[in-house]
Amino acid sequence: MPGKQWIQIDLEAPANIHKVAMWHYHKQAQAYIDVIVQVSDDPEFKTGVTTLWNSDDDDSSAMGKGADPAYVETNHGRIIDGKGAKARYIRLWSNGNTSNDMNHYCEVQVYGTPAK
Repeated sequence: MPGKQWIQIDLEAPANIHKVAMWHYHKQAQAYIDVIVQVSDDPEFKTGVTTLWNSDDDDSSAMGKGADPAYVETNHGRIIDGKGAKARYIRLWSNGNTSNDMNHYCEVQVYGTPAK
């Protein structure tokens, strides 16, 4: 399905998030649009949401205007600072790319420590 979509990871217990590493399809030069990374203890993301990354510079996703830069995806992916945020769930949004309207998440890694 094209357009604005998200994927969600359940860590199964709250953790202090130190970084999130993500890779989109990178065999051709393209930037992914409106990439937003959020964390929460709420699986519905209705309360307690912390935004770690937001490259939506015009608020076209209707989730708030972001200040993080868009970037051309490479085999190195993108590492997002988790800022030690406490959360159980990680949600990654995007809204297509500069070549087509697909989102192509290939891999996501979450690094953290159990929350106390």
